[in-house]
Amino acid sequence: MTSAMETVGGETADMTTGRGRQSTSVDHLDLLESHAVFIMREVAAESERPVLLFSGGKDSAVLLHLAAKAFRPGGFPFPVMHIDTGHNFDEVLEYRDRRVAELGERLIVARVQDSIDQGRIPDPGPNASRNRLQTATLLDAISAHSFDACIGGARRDEDKARAKERVLSFRNAFGQWDPKRQRPELWQLYQGKVQSGEHLRAFPLSDWTELDIWQYVHREGIELPSIYFAHRRKVVERDGMLLAVSEWVEPGPGETAVEETVRYRTVGDATCTGAVRSEAVTVAQVIAEVAASRISERGATRADDRFSETAMEDRKREGYF
Repeated sequence: MTSAMETVGGETADMTTGRGRQSTSVDHLDLLESHAVFIMREVAAESERPVLLFSGGKDSAVLLHLAAKAFRPGGFPFPVMHIDTGHNFDEVLEYRDRRVAELGERLIVARVQDSIDQGRIPDPGPNASRNRLQTATLLDAISAHSFDACIGGARRDEDKARAKERVLSFRNAFGQWDPKRQRPELWQLYQGKVQSGEHLRAFPLSDWTELDIWQYVHREGIELPSIYFAHRRKVVERDGMLLAVSEWVEPGPGETAVEETVRYRTVGDATCTGAVRSEAVTVAQVIAEVAASRISERGATRADDRFSETAMEDRKREGYF
């Protein structure tokens, strides 16, 4: 594979678009965008049946935007797939369906509930988190559609386990990840060949941070689900987190539901994804808030990651995103 950016005669040539620009005029968002587009195109070119994973969250919204930059005016060379826990925020599902429809792309929804009904995984109960259960549903969907590459929106600053992962993360025939058996990626050179039954996970946003995502959203005018901005919501404080009261989350003994002004830094299973108190109603205000934060978004708002230093790595070894 070739590198995404090359410098010739003092000018930085963007190999994904063919544009030449003075190196002094290229900011870090231009470089991140160019590299992400390059990765997407290379994965699409080398894989037989790729798929783009889309949750409706901010990272996957940026990923969808980058895919449009990479492949428009043609259609995407892959479908879009969401692993649905069944415990979703209504605003996110509405955004997911509308955004994919606007692009005219194909949406595949693989449901955890179907995996439970088929006896593939045990039912944890109506109020328990289904976040970890997504692994089985994801692997079943990959097998059912014979996908050999999954393009996801994970970033290295989310978790220590994410930081161990390469841009192209190879999974064996059981969908498992071994951090000690990864291919080198020197000089942004990638090798995407996989054996029959194996697949890879591609992460074009690996070098992006939460702040980069929001700055890019601001620059590009990318629409996001409304829950990313401050709004009034009834929540219950549990284990230091603000969980939205819903059919899956109800006040327990000693807990009281109160209405707060909150927003979400990340979205996921509603039973384990917490909100943060915030007055940020614009992208610029969110950027200022994120720049001042010293706690990662998952560390602050995802219950399934907060209580074990190896929680994410353990799940990833099993085949998680």
